[in-house]
Amino acid sequence: MGKSRLSIKLAAEFQGEIINCDSKQVYRGFDIGTDKLPPDARNGIPHHLLDIVPPEHQFTAAEFLDRAHRVTEDILSRGKLPIFTGGTGLYLTAIIKGLFPGGGRDEGIRRRLEQEVERLGLEPLFRRLESFDPQYASRVGTNDRIRILRALEVFAITGRSMTENFALTRSIFDAYEKTLIGLRMDREALYTRIEKRVDRMFARGLVEEVRSLMEDGVPADAPPFRALGYRQAVRHLSTEISLEEAVEQTKIETRHYAKRQMTWFRKMEGIRWFSPEDITEISDWMEERLRPLN
Repeated sequence: MGKSRLSIKLAAEFQGEIINCDSKQVYRGFDIGTDKLPPDARNGIPHHLLDIVPPEHQFTAAEFLDRAHRVTEDILSRGKLPIFTGGTGLYLTAIIKGLFPGGGRDEGIRRRLEQEVERLGLEPLFRRLESFDPQYASRVGTNDRIRILRALEVFAITGRSMTENFALTRSIFDAYEKTLIGLRMDREALYTRIEKRVDRMFARGLVEEVRSLMEDGVPADAPPFRALGYRQAVRHLSTEISLEEAVEQTKIETRHYAKRQMTWFRKMEGIRWFSPEDITEISDWMEERLRPLN
């Protein structure tokens, strides 16, 4: 059983509603490559934050957090249980820890800092960082160009050091009790599942879905076309690679992504790990966790 079907079972058992936590399933029209459950497979369980933005829109973690919080409060107001389902680590981290309040990238400030590095070298910029944020400077060291420039950029934008900004990071979900469930399997089984999923995706018509989206005017550089499977299908349709190459590249890159994803989640505290087959054990554990809240 995969995470989507497990979440449906738990929602049915515990009067829950599902909130999508997958960064590509938010896009309208991107169904096959995101493995989006069709409405008739959702067993009547309400699903939220699916198909909410057009493909041209760059949907951010901040937008997700805001919408997810509003949906969560609505679900709770009706006495239901919000169940977040999906594998986008950034979204889950934003729910648990919040988003860094240090502002986005400022191209003008970044350009001036890059010019300073070219003119003076990195050391004077590191010394400047050290003068107002010795704690962060000691963490990044003298040669970490990317982090040194980002720290100076954040200070110029916010007037606060990286250390101060990290201290201000809070999640709007802090008031809620959270239960984290992770599904894991051995690597060989995972890779076999990935290969079957990719084969099924292309057999169901991924290339045709991409062709139809592009014919409807979705540009090839739209954010969801960067996703695994979609990126390869776009390259195939532009005759850069064969269909066989598109399938094989998707399998390889999905395996690499799954490995990075597991590394991300293993570092996250508080996750209770189960095998996908441990359905009864997961239900019992959920019931035990929810009993004190009822």
